[in-house]
Amino acid sequence: MGLGKGEGQVSHSTGTEHQPRIALLIDADNAPAELIDEILTELSTLGVINIRRAYGNWTKAGLMGWQERLLEFAIRPMQQFDYSKRTNASDMAMTVDAMELLYTERPDAYGSVSSDADFTPLVMHLRATGAAVYGFGAAQTPKPFVNACSRFLYLEALAAAHAEAEGDTAGVPQAPADAPPPVASSANAPPRPPAAASLERRVRVPTAKLRQDTALMNLLRDAVHAVADEAGWAKVGAVGTQISNKASFDPRNYGYATLSKLLAALDAFEWRDEGTSRVAVRDKRVRAGAP
Repeated sequence: MGLGKGEGQVSHSTGTEHQPRIALLIDADNAPAELIDEILTELSTLGVINIRRAYGNWTKAGLMGWQERLLEFAIRPMQQFDYSKRTNASDMAMTVDAMELLYTERPDAYGSVSSDADFTPLVMHLRATGAAVYGFGAAQTPKPFVNACSRFLYLEALAAAHAEAEGDTAGVPQAPADAPPPVASSANAPPRPPAAASLERRVRVPTAKLRQDTALMNLLRDAVHAVADEAGWAKVGAVGTQISNKASFDPRNYGYATLSKLLAALDAFEWRDEGTSRVAVRDKRVRAGAP
């Protein structure tokens, strides 16, 4: 599929700082049209989304819900017929286009909207070339795909965060403290988010369940220790950067808007406000005699 003329070009205005150019590629067969506004809002905080494409067989009735959204948000529909039954040719078309963009338009980052783990090798290749990949998909998205992305945000958590920002918090339940914890993962594995059903109900995971997640606790404590000073204090911003460099992680997948709120909910860290926007944390296990 050829590129539209000038599709990847950015207008050059004097006196403005360069922003990362993002190519948004949507697997329409595996993405809800009703959340595209929230996805674009999220990506727009990271750069300019100057390439927007949605892939699917648009002759199917199941994709009719996308038509109005494509027009509203200037997303280019990429038609791909199904060449055989039980196969999705759109996946291959999306992969081919991503590779073509990599060597022609050369975007700084990609937005991938899909819950299909078949894109995992593609994401790994894009990241190996230096491009960031921001993934969006359902909570049941296979872990290899989630972990391959620079950052992956569950659509259920994105919808919940948007509703909370809009003030729609009525009926937002708290998960009961005695509820069973998420399926345990190994201590060295990336942390597992809450189940899809919990995210759909916009449940904020309580402290008891968070602290039972060994992988999550290890990830956060390791990040704090990695950037801490001699007294054990670590700037929250530096902690977030260290985590991002190590794993695909977003606190909103656990029901918390920011890393600071997640760390506070864990009740496993001391806090020190330096009178500015810089806040430091320290593992409570550090000896009390430390300054």
